[in-house]
Amino acid sequence: MKYQLLHTSSFFIILVVFFSLPSYSNAQKSNGDWLVDGKSRPAETIQINPNEIQLRNGLVQRTFFLSPSPACYDFTNLMTGAQLLRTVMPEARVTLNGKTYEIGAKLDFKEKGYFKKEWLGMLKPEEGSFAYQGYTLSKITPHFPTKNQFWTGQNEQASGQKITFSYAHPEFPGLLLQVHYEIYDNLPLIGKFLTLENQGNSSIHIDQVVNEILGTVEEESAVVGATKDMKKPHQLYVENNFAFNNAMHAELSAQATHWKQDSSYTSQVNYDYQTPSTLEVYPQKGIGIDLEKGEKFQSIRTYELILDSYDRERNGLARRKMYRTIAPWTQQNPIFMHLVSKTDEKVRTAIDQCVDTGYEALILSFGSHINMEDNSPENIDRWKSLADYAHSKGIKIGGYSLFSSRTISPETDVISPITGKPGGAFFGNAPCLASDWGLNYLEKLKFFFSETGFDIFENDGPYPGDVCASHSHPGHKGLEDSQWVQMNLQKGLYQWMNARGIYINAPDWYFLDGTHKIAMGYREVNFSLPRDRQKILNRQNIYDATWEKTPSMGWGFVPLTAYHGGGSDAVLEPLNDHLDDYKQLMMQYYGAGIQACYRGPRLYDTEETKAMVIEVIAWYKKYRNILNSDIIRLRRADGKDWDGWMHVDPKGKEKALIMLFNPSTEPMKKELALPLYYTGLSETAQIRVEESKSQTVRLERNYDAKVTVGIPAGGYTWLVVE
Repeated sequence: MKYQLLHTSSFFIILVVFFSLPSYSNAQKSNGDWLVDGKSRPAETIQINPNEIQLRNGLVQRTFFLSPSPACYDFTNLMTGAQLLRTVMPEARVTLNGKTYEIGAKLDFKEKGYFKKEWLGMLKPEEGSFAYQGYTLSKITPHFPTKNQFWTGQNEQASGQKITFSYAHPEFPGLLLQVHYEIYDNLPLIGKFLTLENQGNSSIHIDQVVNEILGTVEEESAVVGATKDMKKPHQLYVENNFAFNNAMHAELSAQATHWKQDSSYTSQVNYDYQTPSTLEVYPQKGIGIDLEKGEKFQSIRTYELILDSYDRERNGLARRKMYRTIAPWTQQNPIFMHLVSKTDEKVRTAIDQCVDTGYEALILSFGSHINMEDNSPENIDRWKSLADYAHSKGIKIGGYSLFSSRTISPETDVISPITGKPGGAFFGNAPCLASDWGLNYLEKLKFFFSETGFDIFENDGPYPGDVCASHSHPGHKGLEDSQWVQMNLQKGLYQWMNARGIYINAPDWYFLDGTHKIAMGYREVNFSLPRDRQKILNRQNIYDATWEKTPSMGWGFVPLTAYHGGGSDAVLEPLNDHLDDYKQLMMQYYGAGIQACYRGPRLYDTEETKAMVIEVIAWYKKYRNILNSDIIRLRRADGKDWDGWMHVDPKGKEKALIMLFNPSTEPMKKELALPLYYTGLSETAQIRVEESKSQTVRLERNYDAKVTVGIPAGGYTWLVVE
C-alpha cells in the first residue's frame, strides 16, 4: 500500500491538499472539465434495443425501459459515475375529474433501496391507467418567442434533443397525454414537463398534475430525524418555473419542489422511514381548471441539473451556466438610470445626460409621474413623444408599475379563504389579476407598450401566492384555480413582452418565463445608512447574491436622493460634493457587472461630476465582457481587512478581472493567491494592476497565482489577467 510507506507528517500533508481543493477533484479527469474546457458534448438519443432508449451527452444519462410502458431505471451522473436513482417510480401522476392515475408501469417488487436491471421483467401495465402509445424524437425548441434589443453576454439559444412519450385512456376519448424530456448540449441538465391536449368533445377537469416523481438515493444515514430537517441529494439541483416568494432566491422561491419520505422503502436506515428519498414536482394548491375541447394544458417545467462536487462555488458556476443556456435573455444587461421626475422636461434632461455619459436606458422610477394604466389619447401621446425623443438619441426608456401592496375595491381585491373578505395577501391587500380590473390592467399595459414604444417594464407584483376565494371574478372560478390562473396570466404578460424585446425587471423568480432581472436582495432601510456603511454592506450583498445569479440577473441600489429616510450622510446629492463616494459606489457595482438603480433627478450636476461618470462608464464598457462573466469569491467584506471578487471567462480575451477593496483608513499591501483554475489557464498568466504593464506569473500546482498588490486607504484597485 502506497500510503503505508509514508510517515505521519507526509500523510497528513497529502490529506490537507486533497481536501482543500474539492472543486478540482472531479475536474482533472481525462475527458476534461465541462465548466472550463469548452469541448462539445452534444446531446444524443440512443436506441439501445427495441425495449430501451437512452438520453445522454457525456455528462449525464437517463435510460428508459419501454415495455409495457416507459420506466426510467437509470439516471447516471457521468461526471462521477454515481447513480441517482434507488428505484423505479411512475413517470407522472394526474388527477382528472376527481380520479388519480399513475402514468407508467406498475412496480411490484419489495426492495426500494437499489435496483437491478433484471428486475425490469417484473414491470407490469398499470391496470386502469393510461396506455403507452409510442414515442417521438425532436430537437429542443424555445418554449416561447424572445427578442433582444439590449447589450448581452449571451446570444445563443439552448440546443439539444427531446423525446416525447404519448399515452391515451379509453375513459377520455380524444385526450392526448404526453410526457416530454429534454437533454441539453454541453450541460448536465435534463428538463421534463407534461402536456394534456383535449381533442375530444367533453370538458375535463384537471385537479392536479405531478409531472416528476423520482426515487433518489439517500444523502445521509440518519437513524432518527424528520424529513424536512434532513439533507436532500447534493448532486441533484432541481428548479422549475413555478417559483415565487419575493425572496430573490431560487431555493426559497421553489413552490413546486417537494422532497418526501417513502414508507415502502423499508430497508432505509431511518427508523420512522423519514428519509427525503422521493422527489415530486407539483403545485401545492393544485391546478383546478377545466380543459375544454381544443385546448392544451402544459404542466410546470422541471429542470434537473446534475452536480459533480460539494463545492459551493463550482455548483454555483454550474447553475449560472444553466441560466445562460435555458434563459439566455437574462444575460441582457443595459446600463440604466432610475429617474425620479415630476415633469416631462426633467425626463428630456435625463435622456440628454444619459447620452452625454454613455448610459443606455432610462427607467421612470416609483414616485415619478408616469401612469401606464392611463390609456387616454393624451397620456399615450405624451409618453410616445418622450419615447420618440429617447429613441432619437439612442436611449431606451421604461417605467415602473405597482400592482400589489394596494387596494382597488372589495369587488376587485383578492378574497381571503379564511375570512371571506379582502385582505390576507402577501403585502396585506392586493388586487386579483383574474378580476375585471386585473384583466384590464394586463390589456392596458400591452396597449401602453404597443402604442408608446416603451422598451423596459419594471413591475412591482403580482405575487401568485395571493390566492383568491372570490367566485365572481371572470378570470377564475374560485379558490381552487385562482393561483394557477393568476400565475399563468402573469407569465403570459412577461412572455408577450419578451417576444417584443421589452426588458423586464420583476420582483420574483420568473426568469424561466421571460423576466430579465431581479433585485440582488437587500434591506431597503440600509440605503438610509451613512455612505461608508452602505459601501461595505453593498459589497456583502454582491458577494452573497452572486452564488447562483449571474451579474446581469440582479440589480442593486444607489440613493442619489433620500430613500427610506436618512440624513445628508446617506445620500449623494449634491453629487459634486460627494464625488469619491459616488465613484466608488459606481465602481463597486460596475466592477461586479451589476446594474444599480441610480435613483434621483440627474446623473451629474457639474462638469467635474460629468467627467467622473463618463470615466467609469467608459471603463465598464471597455471591460464589459469580462465584467459580465461569472464571479469567483475571494474574500467577503467585513470592515476588518481587504475584500473582493474575481470575474473569470476561459473563452475571453481577458481571462479574469479582479476587484479589491480596502475599508481601512491606511493603505494596504497584500500578497494574494489568486485562484485561476476557472480561467482555463494552467501554466502561466499575464497579470497587470489596472492599466500598468503586464507581468508573467507562473501558476502553482493548484492553479493559484501569487501576486503582491497595494490597495489605497478607503479605496479600491483592480487587476486584469490575460
